[in-house]
Amino acid sequence: MSYINKLLVANRGEIACRVMRTAKKMGIKTVAVYSDIDKNTLFVEMADEAYNIGPPQALQSYLRSDKIIDVALSTKSQAIHPGFGFLSENAQFSEDCQKNDLIFVGPSADAIRKMGSKSESKIIMTDAKVPVVPGYHGETQDPNFLLQEAEKIGFPVLIKAVMGGGGKGMRIVRQKSEFLEALEGAKREALKSFKDERVLVEKYIEKPRHIEVQIFGIAQYKEDIKRVIEEAPSALDEKIRYDIGEKAKAAARAVKYSNAGTVEFIFDLDSSKFYFMEMNTRLQVEHPITEMITGSCKWRTTTINSRINQKKRSFPFEARIYSESPNNNFLPGSGKLDHYSEPKASQSVRIETGVREGDTISIFYDPMIAKLVVYGENRQLAIQTLLNALQNYQIHGLPNNISFLKTVLQHPEYVNQQYDTSFIGKNQDTLLKLKDHYNPIDIALAIAGRHFLNSVQLPKSLLNFRNGAQIHNKLSLHIQSASYAHQKEIKITHNINGNTHELEIKGQKIVVNKVTKSQEHNNLLIFETNQGIFIRTIRNNENLLIFDAEGDPISITVSSDEVKKVKSDQHGHGNNKEIVAPMPCTLTKVNVKVGQKVKRGDILIIMEAMKMEHTIKAAIDGEVKEIRYKEGQFIEAGAMIVKLE
Repeated sequence: MSYINKLLVANRGEIACRVMRTAKKMGIKTVAVYSDIDKNTLFVEMADEAYNIGPPQALQSYLRSDKIIDVALSTKSQAIHPGFGFLSENAQFSEDCQKNDLIFVGPSADAIRKMGSKSESKIIMTDAKVPVVPGYHGETQDPNFLLQEAEKIGFPVLIKAVMGGGGKGMRIVRQKSEFLEALEGAKREALKSFKDERVLVEKYIEKPRHIEVQIFGIAQYKEDIKRVIEEAPSALDEKIRYDIGEKAKAAARAVKYSNAGTVEFIFDLDSSKFYFMEMNTRLQVEHPITEMITGSCKWRTTTINSRINQKKRSFPFEARIYSESPNNNFLPGSGKLDHYSEPKASQSVRIETGVREGDTISIFYDPMIAKLVVYGENRQLAIQTLLNALQNYQIHGLPNNISFLKTVLQHPEYVNQQYDTSFIGKNQDTLLKLKDHYNPIDIALAIAGRHFLNSVQLPKSLLNFRNGAQIHNKLSLHIQSASYAHQKEIKITHNINGNTHELEIKGQKIVVNKVTKSQEHNNLLIFETNQGIFIRTIRNNENLLIFDAEGDPISITVSSDEVKKVKSDQHGHGNNKEIVAPMPCTLTKVNVKVGQKVKRGDILIIMEAMKMEHTIKAAIDGEVKEIRYKEGQFIEAGAMIVKLE
């Protein structure tokens, strides 16, 4: 392979960031191509050069091979890395790169083309003595002929689009009377998705496991069509794993395969037989599993002639963090990441992402936020490491699957490796169950944290008004969370005496004696209470946000904040006769009139700043000479509000 000193990455998001990070370690400059909507994203920022290639729609940008090749040539890039998705399995793109003297970082166009057809690939595999699922993989597409083949195979059968993927053009048929209607639907969907209505018919395996072998011999569990958690090694015994690995190598050699790829098998738990499904002729989303086992990143070339030692890091797991709603049929979500905090990376915890707090997950692309990868010396330790990391993965602003992943990891069938690809479907009631009640301590910590965060933002001149205050509040709270079953309206009392907070919630008295800010993160607070020490992440923007002990977000709206009694010896800033605004604020209430006699300690005005009310009292006895603002008006810092004489 020719030496590469500049690489164009024809992808976006997490995988673009990952390739660029590795390229920079190798001293290779990187070029990004991006759509209009991706202009301010992380991967564009990471690249040495970046060029716009069109509108957000992939067909007009990331799938425009002509534009991408033009950018590669104009920037004098020697190679193009396609990542996964988009053009990564496009044989024509691979050929076009070669025609323009560009290195396509992937397999040959011939291998892509042969393995891209499910029917042709299975014929090749049969010739290579790689077992395939019993079925009809020929060219005849007459409905009655296919029905006859289905009867020969024996129901249930699976109809699959020849050029399909992602579950499109796929139907399970359990009896003869359903076949023709299912066939029509599969063909219609295949034509719409792949511009090719051809299908094949295979025996449907009732209790399968999905086993993948990256071309390093790494077997991984994958859940159904919907990928959730990958792990290695698979639960199969060593002899079967070895046999599957050998067949994967045979499959790769049959098409003279080079570079990274994945051979997928289905394992029948009833018969203990395995069958070839398909080959992904690209870098796989779960390639970090291989890296965690081997301790290396091989994104340029892949050898298929030797087996890599798997004993270095025995039990890696990968969980995909998606913006989606598990309780709404895993419907993809989009929106702004109002809060985004990752678990701390370490030798056993790794995060692959292409987003930052404040970024937007777009409707135009895959909703994956990140890949969380861990490993442990044994499976139990690896699961616990992944669970701990998920509990410290905090996202708010759009739906996500973190809570669902935590539930999966703790399910007995998963823990004991008693699952198959029907695991999610048959355990939905358990896996999608929401929490039924809030812990009062979390509500108390949120309210105390809100007061603390507002206070630390105040300048000293205004903070003086708060010191030594005794404030008695009655609060109405609206509480909601995607992880909890019900939204709730509750009323609490909140008494503040200096720095001590006394709260009564559902008859439970909680005292917060001290709040301090963690050095790790501005929004990570440490609370010393009558029930122990707690550490929580608190955000106080439009709504109050706290992440509970399991890392699930709770959003709180304070709908009323009635100050019943305020005692303070603090006064306004400036001389004793002029009350000036110590910071920008809104005048909430004026308690006096021009000409009114006042005594030291009388309340003159109440103003609101930083979402808190501040009471200003007279520092001397006197008479109100002038009031310059009306209730509801905004006042700039330093402006005089009331004058006494």
